[in-house]
Amino acid sequence: MKAQDVRRVLKDLANPKIAEHSQRFFKTGPGEYGEGDKFLGIRVPVLRQQVIKLRDLPLAETWRVLASPLHEERLFALLMLVRKFTKGDATVQQAIYDGYLDNTRYINNWDLVDSSAHQIVGGHLQTRSRQPLDQLARSESLWERRIAMIATYHYIKANDFDDALRLSATLRDDSEDLIHKAVGWMLREIGKRDVTVEKTFLHEHYRKMPRTMLRYAIEKFPPEERKAYLKGTV
Repeated sequence: MKAQDVRRVLKDLANPKIAEHSQRFFKTGPGEYGEGDKFLGIRVPVLRQQVIKLRDLPLAETWRVLASPLHEERLFALLMLVRKFTKGDATVQQAIYDGYLDNTRYINNWDLVDSSAHQIVGGHLQTRSRQPLDQLARSESLWERRIAMIATYHYIKANDFDDALRLSATLRDDSEDLIHKAVGWMLREIGKRDVTVEKTFLHEHYRKMPRTMLRYAIEKFPPEERKAYLKGTV
């Protein structure tokens, strides 16, 4: 099976109406974060079905699909990489991790990051130094910084919060709204598991956090407590 075979399958599943909606939803206009991205119009569940059907696609061909200008082809490739990573041995996992970081220019929208970073980057670094996360968090690339933050979800789910808290502090003053949302989301996930840990972090940082970041972080708090945080009176 070749990359061109995948492209033919996905082209047959394209839906222009869905594509038109996606162009707006993923902010592809001039000056927006997804500027110039092109869509086929395929829902994520359909792509996941195709990943299973086309699971024999070789890794080398998967990288070729990832280099596509079409959003759903890149998402298909990333979902395939996650599948291959979770089912692969240590050699396969290392190759996928290395290739992932070599190809971040194609992982260039929030859904592409969120569907792959915590499984591949977070998963690979589970038993290794987490220093690559700090390097990514200092990147000039919005998407590499988001990869770093979302990768920590892998550890948060195991009640290991240190990396997420450290990167949240690093990225607190980031200029990008999509980073504010990612940090707030990860803090909220920490709070679901240990609200005391989240509140300890918030006590130190919440008055300086961007509004979006704070709103995401306290989304599950009781209404009166949310109001107090937003007013700065906690």
